Amino acid sequence: MADSTELQARKSIHAAGEWRHAVSGATRAILDPADAAPFALVAEGDEKDADLAVEAARAAFDGGAGTWPRTPVAERAALLRRVADLLVRDREELGLLESRDAGKTVEEGRVDIDCVADAFRYFADLVAAEAPGRVVDAGSPDIHSVVVHEPVGVCALITPWNYPLLQASWKIAPALAAGNTFVVKPSEITPMTTIALIALLEEAGLPAGVANLVTGPGHTVGARLAEHPDVDLVSFTGGLASGVKVAQAAAPTVKKVALELGGKNPNVVFADACATEEGFDTAVDQALNAAFIHSGQVCSAGARLIVEESVRDRFVTELARRAQRIRLGRGTADGVECGPLVSEQHRAKVEAYVASALEEGAVLRCGGRRPEPSEIRPESGYFYEPTVLDHCHREMRVVREEVFGPVLTVETFRTEDEAVALANDTEYGLAGGVWTADAGRARRVAGRLRHGTVWINDFHPYLPQAEWGGFGKSGIGRELGPTGLAEYRETKHLYQNLAPKPVRWFAG
Repeated sequence: MADSTELQARKSIHAAGEWRHAVSGATRAILDPADAAPFALVAEGDEKDADLAVEAARAAFDGGAGTWPRTPVAERAALLRRVADLLVRDREELGLLESRDAGKTVEEGRVDIDCVADAFRYFADLVAAEAPGRVVDAGSPDIHSVVVHEPVGVCALITPWNYPLLQASWKIAPALAAGNTFVVKPSEITPMTTIALIALLEEAGLPAGVANLVTGPGHTVGARLAEHPDVDLVSFTGGLASGVKVAQAAAPTVKKVALELGGKNPNVVFADACATEEGFDTAVDQALNAAFIHSGQVCSAGARLIVEESVRDRFVTELARRAQRIRLGRGTADGVECGPLVSEQHRAKVEAYVASALEEGAVLRCGGRRPEPSEIRPESGYFYEPTVLDHCHREMRVVREEVFGPVLTVETFRTEDEAVALANDTEYGLAGGVWTADAGRARRVAGRLRHGTVWINDFHPYLPQAEWGGFGKSGIGRELGPTGLAEYRETKHLYQNLAPKPVRWFAG
């Protein structure tokens, strides 16, 4: 692998239809987390680059006839469908790039690209099928009153590092469908597939200035976008602390804000779900999927296993046995089931959480260390073994705070009320799962959980047609579904008096 000094810096900033280097000339090496080696060099933008991108987006939105906001809905939808076709065409290349960028397996990367294409098609179909407006009966034949939806304006879209292209698509597709222009800022450590998506938008025929991209860190580029007076909406996906800063920066200009933040998601398993061998096997397998897909670097990961006491010992023993057999390695290697963590700093954070849990009395059932290096697992990579921590309780940091790594904590309950209380005992409210063979219990428990998405006898699937959001500190606003499109619109009431008369406020 080439040293970063041997890599050619690419023009990864896109504004007004042109690819550019950073104004400052700064660059950043993008590392493959499987071996910590650089494989790309991109521009490291700052506030000046953000200003140029916002200026381009503002001009593209505020222009006259023929600009994107005034492009007929059918044409906007057609462009989104062309983008979906291009994504399918480049599926293998993009899946590999996502694997090298974020550390996930190539198969996970391919699935992500399929979901991205689905998102573009979904929002194309959604906006194309909409009625032009809702007529409001004003009680007079001389009054025409209609409620219509219009684009918000310039959108700042700030995306995370764990699902770079998928999270970008959940913002970009509805923003474009609604007629907005935008500036996207991907995570500075995983920008590669977002850069590729902007190029596909160009290829599909999107006018210059509609889609703008600035690569760079959150404390400069992201902060400037959140506070910029010419930005009308800021949509952020990431951690709670950063989300608070985005909201604070947006407040003085009263922007629309959408925040998809952290999660500490419960996976509640009742004993009756394990009454048969098939039920037991399925619940254990899905608990592994909930906790360890993408090495646990998922906001909706089922990182808290809450299992009924009568089956706890058998369940956790089998769970730990299977977790030990998960094959860790470079995402591009055959047969690998989990890749590395995204960075050395993130692995150190995960290790600190595990150490604190053990100090607080948790029992290590498996993992808890860096794996031995191998042919598919370079020593320089950021690997960490899937970890199961038993005998956990609410006072532990590892139970309260989002670890965002391959760490599963185990808590137990005896009654339904206790299970619900444990599942809801979190400041987050993103997602959760319930496993039971009792249909009535499934409805009762799911209805009592204060989480934005609740899966019953499953974990992790999502539908583009359904809204994705959370309660509590998991954020505000919605992505996907009809509400996801509504986030990128303003509602306007058009009131037309067909027989206007003088208005006399004062006698005389």
